[in-house]
Amino acid sequence: MKLTKKSHACVRLEKDGRTLVIDPGTFSEEDAAVGADAILVTHEHLDHFAEDRLRGGLEANPGAGVWTLRSVAEQISAAFPGRVHTVGHGDTFTAAGFDVQVHGELHAVIHPDIPRITNVGYLIDGGKVFHPGDALTVPDQPVETLMLPVMAPWNKIAEVIEYVREVKPRRAYDIHDALLTDLARPIYDHQIGSLGGAEHLRLTPGDSADV
Repeated sequence: MKLTKKSHACVRLEKDGRTLVIDPGTFSEEDAAVGADAILVTHEHLDHFAEDRLRGGLEANPGAGVWTLRSVAEQISAAFPGRVHTVGHGDTFTAAGFDVQVHGELHAVIHPDIPRITNVGYLIDGGKVFHPGDALTVPDQPVETLMLPVMAPWNKIAEVIEYVREVKPRRAYDIHDALLTDLARPIYDHQIGSLGGAEHLRLTPGDSADV
């Protein structure tokens, strides 16, 4: 499986000539979802869900579909009848040849005064890749490649490190990193890499790796 990092929380997975895109948001490239056979969205926040990005992908490929939670599906299903599928924790499905399991229910706490919204994570091909969205959800099975939300208004580095330790992936790639400056990246690389207990890796947007 080929993993390509897009800006912020968006990633592309390619296998057997088909492409799965997760979380094309406003911090991602305008064409982040173009070329996708399937699109997964973890939650409604704009840095994970941008309607214009989804429309671009769906209009470019009439056979493409979207799998997401209800709050996002309600915003786009009327425009693309039959192509938007609502999912929640515990669901399993196949999209573009990828086997997907849905894990998690709530967004991480940003502040006690801010109501928590729904958030789901996607476990791909039996644990090959896990994208948690905006939560530190631990799947109930082994994970080979963890997409790690490294820097967000709702987390701190101690929580990120403990999350890697709890999931115990073979490797962790940074996502949710648009707010992290290049000046600070070496600090995060050193601390997560030395304390997390897993190989810690980072891809520049547009770069790819085999997982």
